[in-house]
Amino acid sequence: MKLLYGTTNLAKLESMKRVTKILGLEIFGLNELKEMPEFANVELPEIDETGSNPLENATLKAKAYFNTLKIPVFSCDSGLYFDEVDEKNQPGTHVRRVNGKELSDLQMIEHYGNLAKSYGGRLTAKYKNAICLVLDEKTVFSRMDSSLEIEPFYLVSKPHPKIVPGFPLDALSIQIESGKYFQDLEHNLAVDKNAVENGFAKFFRDVLKI
Repeated sequence: MKLLYGTTNLAKLESMKRVTKILGLEIFGLNELKEMPEFANVELPEIDETGSNPLENATLKAKAYFNTLKIPVFSCDSGLYFDEVDEKNQPGTHVRRVNGKELSDLQMIEHYGNLAKSYGGRLTAKYKNAICLVLDEKTVFSRMDSSLEIEPFYLVSKPHPKIVPGFPLDALSIQIESGKYFQDLEHNLAVDKNAVENGFAKFFRDVLKI
């Protein structure tokens, strides 16, 4: 089965391709549409992610892309939450957008590094992830539960020297159990194995019966 992943984030696309390959799924991203003659001139919608949580945003995106392209498509979204921060100041779904400004990878590292510094150099963090798959007008599957969450981790003020484009906060993230930066974990296990392989792969197995 061939599925469009509604993202232009190449790091997230490659991560999902790696996971779904073992399921026999062929995943391609929005950037690859221009290489397909039938979609070369299609204007993609601008999506205002107004959802109050990751699931609402994932659903908004998947349905918008399906309505435009009329092909099976899925979208994901995530939210970042800290134990030590009061609810009104949680990043939530606006991880990259701060005070109305879309941050670059380096700006995100600076902003969240300073936030951790203001709390003594370390925050206890968790990502809540969601996915929505639209196969046709009447067939929509979605999920946001603990199976799509990675284990809590520390977000710290001092960044790792290695920065992965598309995943900037990994440079500030430390696995609690090992005390290692995500960048020093083999194949970034804290993100890929726990959240993507186990959670997203299970979602596709469940809903597509594969």
